[in-house]
Amino acid sequence: MDKETAEKLYHSCYMKVYSYVMTLAKNEDSASEITQETFFRAMSTKQTFRGESECYSWLCAIAKNIFIDGTRKASRNQGELDENYADSSTDIEQSTIDSETSFRIHMLLHEMEEPYKEVFSLRVFGELSFAQIGKIFGKTENWARVTYHRARLKLKERMESHEI
Repeated sequence: MDKETAEKLYHSCYMKVYSYVMTLAKNEDSASEITQETFFRAMSTKQTFRGESECYSWLCAIAKNIFIDGTRKASRNQGELDENYADSSTDIEQSTIDSETSFRIHMLLHEMEEPYKEVFSLRVFGELSFAQIGKIFGKTENWARVTYHRARLKLKERMESHEI
């Protein structure tokens, strides 16, 4: 992978991959370390992206494998292995990896009322900070944070009622 392509990939996907890893690791330091290792492996291995899926999905697969490997190593040290840990932490960001699920989530999001729909989209897809979102709406950062979390809860409820 050439340097320019690697930089574009890093800048376009870093926050998405980091968010996904946070759902697995539930720890900022671990998530940051795993995300960095993910991009290092993606950019330094001879095996390249084959284009069979989205770059984000490919990177998340690498990240999940790194997380599982780390969990296995830690479990060996503690004497117990919990291979199902990564699979038990389902979240909206993780669910979007599957394209069919992603489409169904987008349909539910499209039906959501404003400002929840726009705040959620700006945060997840636009990767904007809460301060930036608050500024767009002429509100505070806290307003944006609360609105995002309410939107997320509404979307989760809708996903559960539609069995997504």
